[in-house]
Amino acid sequence: MRAPAQVEVIGGGPAGSAAALAALAEGSAVTIYEKARFPRHKVCGEFLSPEAGPILESLGLWPAFLDARPAGIARAVLYLRGRAKRIPLPEPAHGLSRAALDQLLLEGALRRGAECRTERRRPEASCEGALVLAHGRRTRARAGSRLFGFQAHFRGAGSQPLDDAVELHFLDGGYVGLSPVEDGALNVCGLAREELLREHEFRPEALLPADLALRLGRLARSSDWLRTGPLVFRDQFADRSGAYLAGDALGFVDPFTGSGILAALATGALAGRAASRGLELESYRAECRRALAGQHRVASALRGLIGSRLTEGLARWIPGGLLYRLTRPREGKSGRGERI
Repeated sequence: MRAPAQVEVIGGGPAGSAAALAALAEGSAVTIYEKARFPRHKVCGEFLSPEAGPILESLGLWPAFLDARPAGIARAVLYLRGRAKRIPLPEPAHGLSRAALDQLLLEGALRRGAECRTERRRPEASCEGALVLAHGRRTRARAGSRLFGFQAHFRGAGSQPLDDAVELHFLDGGYVGLSPVEDGALNVCGLAREELLREHEFRPEALLPADLALRLGRLARSSDWLRTGPLVFRDQFADRSGAYLAGDALGFVDPFTGSGILAALATGALAGRAASRGLELESYRAECRRALAGQHRVASALRGLIGSRLTEGLARWIPGGLLYRLTRPREGKSGRGERI
């Protein structure tokens, strides 16, 4: 039997911590490199779709996740050109802030023996064992029509207008999402074109539809507005870096799908197991491509429809359950039996 490998993980977010936990379960020694200090907030929809539960359970973190008291989410409501499309979720989803989720995952890896170094580790540096890249997005875009994300938390009486739902309000070329998270907070997270933000002096609150601005005006903003970007939707399924890519480093899909954290956990766990077992990189990439390529294509097609008159037909005729399934990573098992 092959001796357990040394696995180095760059990035301590959901993908990196999931990779560390999976590699530790295989018996590997794990070192995580994370330059940021946790807990910290990040621009994120903070939505964990139902499929994330089994992954957290397989990583041994489901009880700790429930102890964090995530908000329960049973449905989604999409506002498309004045039409509201209500989609019941197949199973309950959850809302948990990235500050809480990232801390929970990283602490879980540390308790099980991972070492975390608060320093920058360059991917091209030599590695004694296998390397997992989970450092998030590292892409560039030309100035002009770039996309930027923004986020803040709100609190107050009635801070969850639809207390068991996530809402998406589509704007001209962007959108704003509302979702409940732990402790009665409401996460407001969106995406907009650079020129639109610049027109409003990069004040996200100025982009909100009038009815949504009125609703949020009754609440108190409990965190500063965070901004991130530019956002580039792409995949790295053909990467030849010699490392196992996971999370946003592997592929960044449009956040309106609500599957970003799910994909990070799934690919992170798969990368950790693959790195520990010495799975051929091409086999790992093929499995990731099989699981995620369809989701990326659907998200790209839907983005092209946002803001057009075709969205009215989309809201009226496409079954909500089908729309939900098309924007999830494909389920299945790899050749070695791991579910993604």
